[in-house]
Amino acid sequence: MALFLIGMSAVACAAHAQDSRTKTPADLAPCPDSPNCVSTKSKDAGHGMPPLPYLKSGEESMNRLVAIVREMKRATIVSATPSYLHVEFRSALFRFVDDVEFVLDDSARVIHFRSASRKGYYDFGANRKRMKEISDRYRRLLQ
Repeated sequence: MALFLIGMSAVACAAHAQDSRTKTPADLAPCPDSPNCVSTKSKDAGHGMPPLPYLKSGEESMNRLVAIVREMKRATIVSATPSYLHVEFRSALFRFVDDVEFVLDDSARVIHFRSASRKGYYDFGANRKRMKEISDRYRRLLQ
């Protein structure tokens, strides 16, 4: 039985890794009605934010995002591929988890993202504030 569980865990991890390699901007889930989510794919002002432009290339852009999130407190990179990045951020006090996903859109030369709380309804603007900080730090290289 233990061998079966170990085998199933390995298959699940491999399946998750395969999924993350093939993510596209269309795969970003829409924001729920709750205010604890922001996304570049959302059309409404309460959830929407502008995508990030490429630097010189998609590879350079993704490398810059990885460097930015590695400098941030309570951030854990869950999955990183040449075109997709998934990061978990934990709140300091209650350890709530927010999921942040970045997906390269080569045809438009932009990076789409989604940041959302896993639980709860209100986040007191934490996801928007975090994504504004990441966006500002990323855009400094464009100036």
